[in-house]
Amino acid sequence: MSSDAMISCRDVWKLYGPDPLKFLNQHNGEPTVDAVKEAGYIPAVVAATLDVMPGEILVLMGLSGSGKSTLVRCLSRLVEPTAGSVEFGGIDLLAASGRELIDIRRHRMGMVFQHFALFPHRTVAENIAFPLEVQGVDGNTRRTRAEEIISLVGLEGRGDYYPRELSGGQQQRVGIGRSLAVEPDVWFLDEPFSALDPLIRREMQDEFLRLQSVLRKTIVFITHDFAEAIRLADRIAILYEGQIVQLGRAEELITDPATEYVRKFTRDVQRDKILTAGSVMSEPGRADLNGASVQASALLSEVAATVLSSREPVLVQDDTGTAVGSLDRDTLIDAVWGTDETGDSGDTGDSAVG
Repeated sequence: MSSDAMISCRDVWKLYGPDPLKFLNQHNGEPTVDAVKEAGYIPAVVAATLDVMPGEILVLMGLSGSGKSTLVRCLSRLVEPTAGSVEFGGIDLLAASGRELIDIRRHRMGMVFQHFALFPHRTVAENIAFPLEVQGVDGNTRRTRAEEIISLVGLEGRGDYYPRELSGGQQQRVGIGRSLAVEPDVWFLDEPFSALDPLIRREMQDEFLRLQSVLRKTIVFITHDFAEAIRLADRIAILYEGQIVQLGRAEELITDPATEYVRKFTRDVQRDKILTAGSVMSEPGRADLNGASVQASALLSEVAATVLSSREPVLVQDDTGTAVGSLDRDTLIDAVWGTDETGDSGDTGDSAVG
C-alpha cells in the first residue's frame, strides 16, 4: 500500500457466482478471465490495483459493463469484494465493522450518482442538510451549513424551492451540495452529468472544476465519455471486462495506448488541445539554439504556428529556459493528424468495444 494515498486497493476481485472465493483459491488467486467465464462466473472486477492520491481527480472510464461502478462500490465497500485489500485513509476498509463503515460513510465519504435521488417533499436546503440530520447535528447548525453549501454550488435564493421547481442542472447541484454537506475526505461521483443536456453538462463540468479549485477534494469520478475525462481528470483509468487496462495521464493514453481498446477510446480526441510540446518532442539534436523556441508545457495548438513556419526543428525549453528537446514540422503533423497505425480494420479492434 502507498502510505501517501487516500485510497489504496490491491488485487481487488469481484466475481458473481456460487462460492467465488473458493474458485479464486482453486486458481491461486490468479485465474484468467477466460477461465472465470468458462466456470460460469461474471468478472465484474478483475485484480484491480490502484492508488488515489490526496487532492487528485481520478477518472474511471469504460463502456457499459466494464466494471467502473462496481469498482467504486468496492472502494467504498458498498459492494463486498471477493478478494483483495482496500485501505481508506490508512484504515483497512475490509476489516472495518458495520458500525465503523457507517461512521466512515457518514463523515468521510461523499457520493453523487447519475440519478439525483432528491427527496421531493423536502426543500433544497432540507435535501442538502439531510446527511447532517442523519448525523444528529442540531437544526441551527444544519441550516447554517445548508446556506453555505447553497452559495457554494450556485443556488442562492433557491433554498426554499422544491426539486420539481428546479431544472435538471439545478437538481444535480443539489445532489452535489448534499454530498458536500459532511465535508467528506473523498468524493465518489458515478456519471453525475450523463443524464443532462450537452450544454448543461458542460456548465456542470465547469462548476465541478470551480468547486475542486476551492475544495481540493480527493475524487473518484466515473464516466464513459473520454472528452469529459480529459477535461476533469488528473489521471484516467480505463477498464475493460473488469480489468484496468491502462492508468495514466490523458496524454500518455493518447501517445502510448496499451491496447487496441484504449486506442479506439482516444482515436477521435482533439489531440492538439491535449498533447504538449514536451510529450512529443525529440532530443535537442540540430535545433537552432538561437532560433525559435517553445515551452515544453505548451499545448500543440499553441505552438503549431511557430513549428509549422520553421524549416528547422524548434527548440523546446522547460520553465527555467533550459533546452530539453526539439520539435519539427513532421513530428507535430504526425502527432496531431497522423493516421492510426492499426487502421480501422481487424477483429481485435472490433471485438474490443463490441
